Amino acid sequence: MSSIYHNIKSASKRRKKLLAILIDPDKIEINSIASACEKINQSIATHIFVGGSEVEEFETEKVVAELKKHTKLPIILFPGDVTQITNKADGILFLSLISGRNPEYLIGKHVEAASKLYRTQLEVIPTGYVLIENGKQTAVERVSNTQPLSRENIDAIVNTARAGELLGMKLIYLEAGSGATHPVDYKIISEVKKRLKIPLIVGGGIRSKEDLELAYNSGADMVVIGTAFEENENFFEELKK
Repeated sequence: MSSIYHNIKSASKRRKKLLAILIDPDKIEINSIASACEKINQSIATHIFVGGSEVEEFETEKVVAELKKHTKLPIILFPGDVTQITNKADGILFLSLISGRNPEYLIGKHVEAASKLYRTQLEVIPTGYVLIENGKQTAVERVSNTQPLSRENIDAIVNTARAGELLGMKLIYLEAGSGATHPVDYKIISEVKKRLKIPLIVGGGIRSKEDLELAYNSGADMVVIGTAFEENENFFEELKK
């Protein structure tokens, strides 16, 4: 059976664009997951990410278990902490916050997670996580105690992404942050993509079909949307199959 990463890499080579819907266990009620999945299944979404910066222990497992009842899409953990690891998912983005300099989020949390992951069947995908400033403080900044990279300093963003690839990361994730005032700029996406040989994920602040298409056209292999999918009915209609 093909791995999640193999499928993402294959899609990137074929220029087939992927869409992940991000579900934060802290912001969704269990009894609303069935209806959320109905919308997701009707859309062009290819993956579901589950995670958040601040999630109560065991909530992630409950949400993933419920999602599994209502969708066949791959469910990938997007964890803010080791407490969000559950074997009920299909895979996990093993995120290293390479834009920051807090050792806990570069390697510390990973050491803590290693024994837990060893006991699971999850497909572990090493991912370089690059936080880019978007005009307001994000939960990632607050929790990780790191500063985002300036959106004006494209060289620093490009070199951070390249360093992640050279360290062996399989994916690079450019993140504007949940509820970002604006998404990652198309120039940043384009410049990073030009210098990578691995797939590029872009998330944060995508609120319209125009935002989505611009991210794709600039080089994003996968785009992640969260609250906009649920809150903007017009956006959902545009994303229907």
